[in-house]
Amino acid sequence: MTKQERAVELKNRTGDAHYNCCQAVACVFSDETGVSEETLKKIGAGFGLGMGGMEATCGALCGAEMVLGLMKYNGKPIRNDAKELHAKFTEKCGASICREIKGVGSGKVLCSCDDCVRNAVEILEETI
Repeated sequence: MTKQERAVELKNRTGDAHYNCCQAVACVFSDETGVSEETLKKIGAGFGLGMGGMEATCGALCGAEMVLGLMKYNGKPIRNDAKELHAKFTEKCGASICREIKGVGSGKVLCSCDDCVRNAVEILEETI
């Protein structure tokens, strides 16, 4: 199973085993980051429905940016990598703000949550 499909599987679990979009993206990189899945799940817990409950950045993108920092930060800024990841995600998903992606207000869904998770993982793999 690819990381993309594993992340979607985590996101689609139900009950106590459920992961939000941010958690699903971050947790599939547990081995590479050296951070336990439990810790990554805790860090990503506040990003269900993106930042601020659909008010800001998509949770899948938040998770990818967190992992990017864990994987690439070595004391020097990684803003160029972060900017590139953001731009690629926005291009692929149609926006980076959760409510815009989900069509809140416009009625036009730009990208499904599953595809946002897939895209975030794919772009992150390309970036790291």
